[in-house]
Amino acid sequence: MSFRDYRVLYKRKSDKTGKIIFSIFPQESPFKVWERDIWWSDELNALDYGKNVDFNKNFFIQLKELFFDVPSSGQTCWNMVNSEYCTGANSLKNCYLVFVSTFSEDSMYCAEINRTKNSIDVTRIESSELCYQSFALIKCYQAFFSSHCENCMDIWFSRNLVGCNYCFGCTNLRNKQYCVFNKQYTKENYIKYVDDLDLSSYKSMKAVKEKAEKVVEKSIRKFMEGRYNSNVSGEYINNSKNTFNSYYVIQGEDSKYVQSFFTPGFKDCYDCTMWGQNSELCYECSSVGENCYNNKFNYRCSRGSHDCEYSYSCYGSSNIFGCSGLINKQYCILNKQYTKEEYSRLREKVIKHMNDVPYLDKKGTMYTYGEFFPLELSPFSYNESMAQDYFPLEKKQAVNLGFRWKDKEERNYKIDIKNENIPDSNKDITEDILNKAIECENKNKNVEYCTEAFKIIKSELQFYKKFNLPLPRLCPNCRHFDRLKMRNSLKLWNRKCMKEGCQNEFETSYAPECPEIVYCERCYQQEVY
Repeated sequence: MSFRDYRVLYKRKSDKTGKIIFSIFPQESPFKVWERDIWWSDELNALDYGKNVDFNKNFFIQLKELFFDVPSSGQTCWNMVNSEYCTGANSLKNCYLVFVSTFSEDSMYCAEINRTKNSIDVTRIESSELCYQSFALIKCYQAFFSSHCENCMDIWFSRNLVGCNYCFGCTNLRNKQYCVFNKQYTKENYIKYVDDLDLSSYKSMKAVKEKAEKVVEKSIRKFMEGRYNSNVSGEYINNSKNTFNSYYVIQGEDSKYVQSFFTPGFKDCYDCTMWGQNSELCYECSSVGENCYNNKFNYRCSRGSHDCEYSYSCYGSSNIFGCSGLINKQYCILNKQYTKEEYSRLREKVIKHMNDVPYLDKKGTMYTYGEFFPLELSPFSYNESMAQDYFPLEKKQAVNLGFRWKDKEERNYKIDIKNENIPDSNKDITEDILNKAIECENKNKNVEYCTEAFKIIKSELQFYKKFNLPLPRLCPNCRHFDRLKMRNSLKLWNRKCMKEGCQNEFETSYAPECPEIVYCERCYQQEVY
C-alpha cells in the first residue's frame, strides 16, 4: 500500500515540456515526470534507457537508478474526458477530484467508485447515481449519509438496507419503504416527517445525523460484510470462494492476503494489493490487474502483462525482469532487449546475484529475490500513499518504521468566508459563494490531512440546490476521512456470536471492545429476513 498513490495531486513542471501539469509526484521528487498523454504516445521509447546488469552492484540499487531515469506519467489514468483533476482512474467523464475509479460520470470528491453518476463525497460506490456523503453502496439511487446498502432508493442516514425505498435512519431492513428509525409510516406521514426536519439547515442536519448515528451504533451487525461466498474469511468479500484473510474483493478464488481487488475475476493470487480484474497467479504485487498472469514483485504492471518480475509501470508486456515504463515489450532486463534464450540465462544469473548480494535498507532489513521492493524504493512518502488511509501513522512513527514523510506545506490561504459565517440554510446560498475560499472547520485543530480551506464549484452548488442540502463545513480531505469512519476495520479478531444461546465462533473486524452487537450469519439472517 505504501507504493500506491492515493488521492494526492500536485502542480509541478513537466520534465518533458516545462509546462505546469497535475502530477502524483511533487516537484522535488527524484522521478522524471511527463504529461500523461505524451507518456502514452510514441514519444517515449523506454528501451532507450536500457542498461547492462552490473554484477558488482546490488540489483535493487540498479533498479532504483532505472526508475529515476525512465520518465513516469504524471497521472495514472487513461480514457479520460474533462477529468484533469483525477488520477488512478480510467474511463471518467466530467469528474473532479475523483480517485481510483472507473467508468463514472459527473461526480466529484470521490474515491473507489465504479459505474457511478452524479454523486458527491462518496467512497466505495458501485453502479449508483445521485448519492451524497455515503460509503459502500451497490445499485443505489439518491442515497444520502448512508452506508452498506444495496438496491435502495431515496434513503437517508441508514445502514445495511437491501431493496428499500424512502427510509430514514434505518438499519437491517429488507424490502421495506416509508420507514423512520425502523418504524413503519404511511407515505403521507413519512413525507411530513422528513419535511418537518428541515434538512436544508446545517444545524438541523447535524442534529439528525448525530441521532441516527446513535441508533445505528446500537443495531446488530453481521460478523462480516459480504454475500454469495463459500469458504472465505476477511471483510467486504463478495461472490468469492476459498479466499482468506482478504479485504475488499469481488469474484476471488483460491487466494489469500489480497486487499482492494474490487474489480471482478481473479484467482490463485497471494499477497497482492489493488485492482484484480481477470488476473491469475499474481504474487507480492501492488496495482496489478486487467488480464494479468504470473506476475511477481511488481508495482503497476497491468493491462495484459504476464511473466513480469520486479518491474514498475509496464503495460502489455511479458517476460521482463527489473524494467520500467515498457509498453508491449518482451524479453527485457533493466529495459535492455534480449533474445528469449539470452533472457532466460541472464534472469537466472540476476536471481543468483540478488541472493548472493542482498539489499540492506537503513533499518537493516534484508531483501533478496522473493521479496517485494524495499520500502526505500517507493515513489511516495507514507502519507501520500494508500497506506495512510488504512494504517494511519504520525510522522515519527512512519519515519521510525523506515518510511519517508511529506511535511505539510504552508498554505496561507486568504480566507474569504470564515467557517462560522457559512450560511446555515440552503435557502440563503447564492452563486456569490462560488470559488470563494471557505475556511475548513478543522483548520486550527492540527489535523494532518486538512487542507484548511475549500471552494464550492458551480456543478457542486447545483447539486446542493437540487436536493436542498446545506453547504459542507469540512474540506474534501476531511470529509473523506470522516466517511472512512463508516468503514469496517482491516484487522480481524476471534469472537463468539452475541445472540443468547448461540455458540458459533468466527473471525470478525469488530474488536471485542466495540459497542456493536455482532451476530453470526445464521442469527443475523433470522433477525433481518
